[in-house]
Amino acid sequence: MPQLKEPVHQLVLTGQAESLVVLDASGRPLRRAISWLDMRSTEECAEIRRAFPEEAAYQVTGQPANTPTWPITKILWLKKHEPELFARVDRFVLLKDYIAYNLTGVLLGEYSIYNFSYYFDVRAKDYWQAMLDFCGIRRDQLPELVEPCTTIGTLRRDIAGRLGLDAGTAVNCGTLDHFAGMIGTGNIRPGLISESTGTVLSLATLVEKPLLDSGRIPCHYGPFPDSYVLLPVCESGGVSLEWFRDKMAADLSYRGIDEQVSSRVRPGDVVFLPYLTGTNSPDYDQAAKGVFYGLRLNHDKIDCALAVMEGVAYLLERNLRSLRASGIEAGQVITTGGGSRSAIWCQIKADMTGCPIVVPAQTEAASLGCALIGAVASGVQPDYATAVAQAVTLQETYHPAPGSGYTGQVQRYDTLYRQLQPLFQLDESLQRTSGSPPDAKDTQS
Repeated sequence: MPQLKEPVHQLVLTGQAESLVVLDASGRPLRRAISWLDMRSTEECAEIRRAFPEEAAYQVTGQPANTPTWPITKILWLKKHEPELFARVDRFVLLKDYIAYNLTGVLLGEYSIYNFSYYFDVRAKDYWQAMLDFCGIRRDQLPELVEPCTTIGTLRRDIAGRLGLDAGTAVNCGTLDHFAGMIGTGNIRPGLISESTGTVLSLATLVEKPLLDSGRIPCHYGPFPDSYVLLPVCESGGVSLEWFRDKMAADLSYRGIDEQVSSRVRPGDVVFLPYLTGTNSPDYDQAAKGVFYGLRLNHDKIDCALAVMEGVAYLLERNLRSLRASGIEAGQVITTGGGSRSAIWCQIKADMTGCPIVVPAQTEAASLGCALIGAVASGVQPDYATAVAQAVTLQETYHPAPGSGYTGQVQRYDTLYRQLQPLFQLDESLQRTSGSPPDAKDTQS
């Protein structure tokens, strides 16, 4: 490991939430982890939905929809399909817990991650006992929960040596990657909105108390004590452009796509519905499919690339609309993730949403957020407001172009999705009838 110029006060963790790891009594995985994107538990998801209708479950979990991404559906799948293994499980944990356990020997969970489990009560800050009982889980099979951004222990000596750090280095459980990104953009108080276009597209805004209304916006326990975050998430975010480039434009780099898209008239003639993995917020339609609409002989792959960028921008617009309907106004949107590096994509988002899109100087906002978490937890900074004021700067703002024509484009998206919904549902029904299996891919733990 290279020699660090400054001593490390804290090692702060962040990452995805939902991937499931099952451990035996010695703390070793009994099988490969099951990724959050694994759809094997579709039937178990439906079984849970019948027992706990979504509207009622929303008032407990803060999650408007029960989907196969939730760990609880995977746990029930294991119970039904791998009963011998299920009987040997000592602990059901999530991926970040397992990493922290390997670093410190301490097995704990934290609220912001377990709010993605579908067995966490967001108001009570505790496990949802009725769901545990339904799925046959004992509380002693789950980790103790603590506040996010808590120092939980110190590095094991053998691990510290491999990382080039001191054995006494403190380890902080951190928080969800989206929430670390919020901190890294300065989104630490109500009234601000940030979005990240990485593999998924997500929006985040802090609220002072749980907001569980008819808008069906996901409400999560936030990164700070007794804070809450509205977090609409769309799974087909940046992965849509990655899919398009890999499958249809492998000869082009992302920079090459940007350059050629910039030369095209916007909005484009071609519409892309970016539902490659169904859609989450705000429509929650797992049957939805990706669609190119409006193709003619004169169109080429760059027209389609523009359509993909516009389609992802539409997801942002659609979710901002949902937030506004619940009383959350967006004066501007702070953008992070890989998508924030594309000037043309940022401009498309501004035009599509009618909101200024602001890019921080530090585009790896989650990494900066973790550094600020460590600074506050170790006492290097007195509080988050001071830390953000010293570390976070905004670099560039993309303003909506007057008369850009995207208002009509939004209507095309809305109408196309509504018209195709019956076909999506028919496809889903035919798939179930034919017995076609959902995606089921293990992730090596």
